[in-house]
Amino acid sequence: MSVATLEKKLAQLPEEKQKEVQDFIDFLLSQGKTEMKETQKPMFGALKGKIRIADDFDEPLEDFKDYM
Repeated sequence: MSVATLEKKLAQLPEEKQKEVQDFIDFLLSQGKTEMKETQKPMFGALKGKIRIADDFDEPLEDFKDYM
């Protein structure tokens, strides 16, 4: 569908509906930007030194002592 055809159809809509179309177009454009961000490759090692696992990570929790 050509842009001219879309413009003609849009001009036939009431102003309220034209605003809805504009909002929908803005939504579609924002989705495209989100999809582009998701396809970026991860930077391996970017969090090195920022995450630490406690030495007692695998030890039983005190809260569950009664169940063991």
